[in-house]
Amino acid sequence: MTDYSSTAPARLATRLAFFVAGFSMACCAPLFPFIKARVGADESQFGVLLLCLGLGSIIAMPVTGIIATRSGAKPMVLLGGFGLVVFLPVLAMAATPLALGVAIFLFGASLGTVDVAMNVHGIEVEGQEKRPLMSNFHAQFSLGGLFGAGLMTLILSLNVSVVNAALIGAAVALCGMLLAGPRLLCVSGGKPEPFALPRGSVMLLAILAAITFLVEGAVLDWGALLIIERQLTDAQSAGVGYILFSVAMVIARLTGDRIVAALGEFWVLVFGGLLTIIGLATVLVSAWPLVALAGFVLIGLGAANLVPIVFSLAGRQKVMPAGLAVASVTTTGYVGILVGPALVGFAAGATSLPTAFWLLALFMAIVPLTARIIVSD
Repeated sequence: MTDYSSTAPARLATRLAFFVAGFSMACCAPLFPFIKARVGADESQFGVLLLCLGLGSIIAMPVTGIIATRSGAKPMVLLGGFGLVVFLPVLAMAATPLALGVAIFLFGASLGTVDVAMNVHGIEVEGQEKRPLMSNFHAQFSLGGLFGAGLMTLILSLNVSVVNAALIGAAVALCGMLLAGPRLLCVSGGKPEPFALPRGSVMLLAILAAITFLVEGAVLDWGALLIIERQLTDAQSAGVGYILFSVAMVIARLTGDRIVAALGEFWVLVFGGLLTIIGLATVLVSAWPLVALAGFVLIGLGAANLVPIVFSLAGRQKVMPAGLAVASVTTTGYVGILVGPALVGFAAGATSLPTAFWLLALFMAIVPLTARIIVSD
């Protein structure tokens, strides 16, 4: 039996980094309405300010890939993680739209930095242990998100001030980073290209990441509206679809490494893609509300382990340095999250919302159709 005790600290550090990233990002959602009121921004102004989050992330990601490839992931995990600790309360303290925009940009840059670096670190740990680990790592991000949103909601319901709530969130994130820091691997890289666009199999992996993130973003931003349009529940309960999706995703990721080890990456990609398509179809065609809502469970179960496998494959391919490949895949995935829901809106406006979701199912078919190519590359 293989002894993994020597890499157990690094494995724990990776889980903590993923948890801190998901936790810190989720803390923002309950705080944003109060922050919006504090700076006096209307909906359109606040929408522009939120774009700074994605802009900061997308700018930071390629830079992180270059540095992580040269110096290892540890310095960038620490930089991004402690950046989240610092800028979370700064968001709550911003008093003007300009100050808030700068704070959101820097928070986004920290998030983008730790996102790429923790995936690179996860690939380093996975390479040393020579077994699937990425699904569990990504499960920690999801668990962190659930805990962060729940904790902030609870604290704010107790009439704690927004700044103090953010400081409590930052303290939790700080504890996670202080525990993770000494346990991170010290790995030196080579001399990477200063900049490289995704190419070869990395381009395909980036496209698959964008498709999967697009589906996740659509369920988040449009799932409740689809439920209302199909009259599956009343408007007050329409958020149940995303809750079912999220819980299913966490469960699937916590068990995903064992599933990948048993079935192999190819079959998980095939079955995961097909299950996601079946889930989308179930939501769209079922005449029974409970069955239709169960479709969100199928989407979560199917999509959960697609992105972890894509990151693992990006770290093992030989076309590009691992850090640059992971940065390319992560950046493209973020574009899917940021731009995708808007594209769904345009498609829904031109046709209908159900038709837009059928298009998502069509895009998702690319995953099982290309599984053999990316796994055997």
